[in-house]
Amino acid sequence: MSELRRDQAGPASPIWDLADAYVERSCELDPIKATAIGVPGYDDRLTDYSPDGVEERVALDRDTLTRLAAIEPADGRDRIAAAFMTERLGTSLAFADANEHLRALRNIASPLQSIRQVFDLMGRASVTDWELIARRMEAVPAALASLRASLAEGLTRGLTAARRQALEAAKQAQAWAGAGDGSSFFEGLVASVDPDLGLPAELRTELDEAALEAAMAFGEMAGWLRDTYAPKASERDAVGADRYALFARGSLGADIDLFETYEWGWEELARLEAEMVEVCRVIGAGSTIAETIEWLETRSDLAIEGEDALRAWLQDLMDRTIDELDGVHFDIPGPVRRVEAMIAPPGGAAAMYYTGPSEDFSRPGRTWYPTLGKTRFPLWGEVSIAYHEGVPGHHLQIGQVRYLRDRLNRFQRTSGVSGHAEGWALYAERLMDELGYLDRPEYRLGYLRAQAMRAVRVIVDIGMHLELAIPRGQDFHPGEQWTPDLGQLFVNERSRFPLDFMASEIVRYLGWPGQAISYKVGERVWLRARDEVRRQLGAGFDLKSFHRFALDLGPIGLDLLHDELVRFGAETRP
Repeated sequence: MSELRRDQAGPASPIWDLADAYVERSCELDPIKATAIGVPGYDDRLTDYSPDGVEERVALDRDTLTRLAAIEPADGRDRIAAAFMTERLGTSLAFADANEHLRALRNIASPLQSIRQVFDLMGRASVTDWELIARRMEAVPAALASLRASLAEGLTRGLTAARRQALEAAKQAQAWAGAGDGSSFFEGLVASVDPDLGLPAELRTELDEAALEAAMAFGEMAGWLRDTYAPKASERDAVGADRYALFARGSLGADIDLFETYEWGWEELARLEAEMVEVCRVIGAGSTIAETIEWLETRSDLAIEGEDALRAWLQDLMDRTIDELDGVHFDIPGPVRRVEAMIAPPGGAAAMYYTGPSEDFSRPGRTWYPTLGKTRFPLWGEVSIAYHEGVPGHHLQIGQVRYLRDRLNRFQRTSGVSGHAEGWALYAERLMDELGYLDRPEYRLGYLRAQAMRAVRVIVDIGMHLELAIPRGQDFHPGEQWTPDLGQLFVNERSRFPLDFMASEIVRYLGWPGQAISYKVGERVWLRARDEVRRQLGAGFDLKSFHRFALDLGPIGLDLLHDELVRFGAETRP
């Protein structure tokens, strides 16, 4: 039998004790992280992003890694936990040694967005909840000032984000600041107080004042980014091979051959586009992919009107999927069966995203849909995305990790690797296709389009940042070197997503190198491992058992994931 079993409870170990201590201390030093992973006790504070604040967190990582190296794993569970912690902490220190925190600015997943988005995760049901929100809003000016201190230090050292990212971040900050007419995110947040809650008058005054100060701070940050930082920022978007390899390691938990992966991206795109042509013939709405998509977007009655109707449709789809998968292809614990569909506040990036449940599941997992001001929502492309973000994608994977308190230590339950998570979510889309859930050709075209867009990401992300040549055998600017302008043209033509969405996406790829490839690269590892286990076990292969073991591993880097899944096959074989 495998050395990591679902029913293996066992006592804690020195490695588990170290992991627990690390998480508690890291939450003290990073209250935004604490809220994001659902650890209570820090919701009245914000993170210090100044050089001194970062150094405190770096010192914790270094000390923990040193102590971890001195502990001998007692069993298979310890071995996996130690390997995961070693890889994650080591990669974090590599980022710190490269001073990446001095230029941590982009249109998604940087401290600027975290300071605003953490409020989305806070409770609003009680007077105590609003007291915490007031304290945290009061901390916004200091948190932004701490971020500005690191970015200013980066300017001094000649370590800057790209100008494109600075200007995009300035636009986001201004959107959250509002126009001075009560339209800021924070004033809107306070306006959402349930009038039946009976807030004390002094708390309401405190909230109003804190919201105004927070909005003003974001407005000042927008001005500083636009007028002071951006003119001194780098004009070059590409990060080059060395920085890209570091970022890719951060997203994948593995080192990969970037040039082989780039070539594979082209092969995957060709394969997927050929499948799309065949599905379009079945739909019969046009002679080309573009014509079919134009019909589905503008003339098909397969659409929903209104944000509320969209949210209700997404909720119903996820609820039904949980009911149908539970006990058949997965065992879904009671607390994980709850997931909420949400409409994302305006001002962020354009992609749908997921936030995990709190440790005690008092805050459920949630999917967030940015509507971008639209009121009509064609459904042909939404089904597979809902499976990706919800069930059996991110929610099932991350919710399961939160639930496994007796099998995963606190570091494992509250950390992650993009290639593992996004690879699983893309695998989940494919799984639902394999299981017959994409039962309309329109939905299957939506799935193939999403897959093709992820292949496009592999091509343009590696191509733009390494400034590679477009293969001469391609019909898109053959032989030319990738630039952001060519990247935008290519994603517009070959991703076949709306242009406003892809405009946000190309900025995302340029500002967050190595993350965009984690979807297809991660899925590639999941599929290869499943195929190897299936070959090992033959007729004895059981998909539900494979999923159970795989999810019970918790989040790990792709190298370790492949090795552990193949180990499972070898040890399960009769």
